[in-house]
Amino acid sequence: MLLHRLVAVSPMLLCACFCLVSFPPNLLQLLLPRVSYLPVVTDKVKKHFLKVMRPEDVEEMWFEYEGTPLKWHYPIGVLFDLHASNTVLPWNITVHFKNFPDQDLLHCPSNSIVEAHFMSSIKEADSLKHKSQVVNDMQKKDHKQLWMGLQNDKFDQFWAMNRKLMEYPTEDGGFRYIPFRIYQTLSDRPFIQKLFRPVSPDCNAHTLGDLLKEMYPDALTNDGEQKRYQVLIHGIEPLLETPLQWLSEHLSHPDNFLHICVVPVPTD
Repeated sequence: MLLHRLVAVSPMLLCACFCLVSFPPNLLQLLLPRVSYLPVVTDKVKKHFLKVMRPEDVEEMWFEYEGTPLKWHYPIGVLFDLHASNTVLPWNITVHFKNFPDQDLLHCPSNSIVEAHFMSSIKEADSLKHKSQVVNDMQKKDHKQLWMGLQNDKFDQFWAMNRKLMEYPTEDGGFRYIPFRIYQTLSDRPFIQKLFRPVSPDCNAHTLGDLLKEMYPDALTNDGEQKRYQVLIHGIEPLLETPLQWLSEHLSHPDNFLHICVVPVPTD
């Protein structure tokens, strides 16, 4: 549980600036959990920047980093690892209030949309791990407790429910399938997600390296080759020998997915 707590409360310093105003009063610095989502802080960002804006300039807000619109339905830490893992904090992103990029982003008019996305991901993950048995046994108030714990950055409130989603019968040796998503910087494909068991047919524990070998072999370095990619989970590079079941139990995001970012090794 200690590792889960460390992952959940690990903050990241983010500096947001308004794209049409560049003088210092219109910079906003926030310390945000890596496991949260950008729309959760939308109200705070709006309140800050609306002081210097005309009402006719305010439409749907969205975020961008160096010309790339940031997908609000990806956890903040995943966005950072994918787009800026080799930069120095604070992470400087730009806030826009006009010209919403419909072709790149989903609309998110309220936090209820984020909550619906979050709960949909949890239900999908539980269908992979337990055939939906755990989440179906929860009441509506339990689902709400998961979301409120994440939204308000209350780990104990969240974990009281989420620990049930991390359990499995000892005789099974792990989850039915591992909920994971592999993100690539240099790809138009959103992410890789397929069925993958934590244990092989001959009862050996599958590792992170086994998963990458089957799903994205280019991420691995062959003997004699120069390393081309970093494989990041929560901003760190786990050993490829790490059992996948352990990673899923201890380094999954609150949505119960293991988010894996494959990014090029920095050249400078």
